Amino acid sequence: MGYGIVYLVGAGPGDPDLISVKGLSIIQIADVIVFDRLVDKRLLDNARNDAILIDVGKGRDFKHMDQISINELLVSEATKGRTVLRLKGGDPFIFGRGSEEAMVLSDKGIRFEIVPGVSSAMAVPAYAGIPLTHRGLSSKITIVTGSQDPNKNQSDVDWESLALDKGTIVILMGWDNLKEILFYLTSNGMPEETLAAVIQWGTEPYQTVVRGTVGTIYQKSLEASITAPATVVLGKVVGISSQIDWFNVETV
Repeated sequence: MGYGIVYLVGAGPGDPDLISVKGLSIIQIADVIVFDRLVDKRLLDNARNDAILIDVGKGRDFKHMDQISINELLVSEATKGRTVLRLKGGDPFIFGRGSEEAMVLSDKGIRFEIVPGVSSAMAVPAYAGIPLTHRGLSSKITIVTGSQDPNKNQSDVDWESLALDKGTIVILMGWDNLKEILFYLTSNGMPEETLAAVIQWGTEPYQTVVRGTVGTIYQKSLEASITAPATVVLGKVVGISSQIDWFNVETV
């Protein structure tokens, strides 16, 4: 029996309707579906009745499987001749470790395809009425991971330069370090009056949006009982969101 194929598919930011047509078609034919924690489980209702569903989700305090084991699982299932779907939240190549998995598959000589997904960096602000660019307000977008402490000696994110950035900044996976990130940005020159928003469970029916400034957003988010997953947006574009907030269920 020859090797099968692995599809690295972006499931989108949460709302199951935002998956691509191609992504949905692969869910319907896959022998094995290896899915992450933030994938909306309603998508799995489209799987075959005999499909093998494997939860490899990771959270702040738990993990069903570490990354090395996930890589080995994809290789193992594909070598059995199966059609394997690696279903990842958002887009597999934006803070999703999809490229690492693709490199392993390539090294093992296993066929794979990448199916891009709608990233939470774009979709979540849009569902909160926040355009990442707007004429006269922002012509630049910077997307960074907030899972790295800005006080680390060798952070990959140039927080000092970001503090002086005049465009829109989107911080993914940043809730746990948000207090430190905001302190570091303001300490390096970002005005505390800079507009800010925190969006929890973006694109889902229970989405919550907190709006404020860099100086107030963390405390306001605590008062609103915000937890991860949360997307943070900084910049002038936050100011027009209330006018075009078409979806939001709850705003603080």
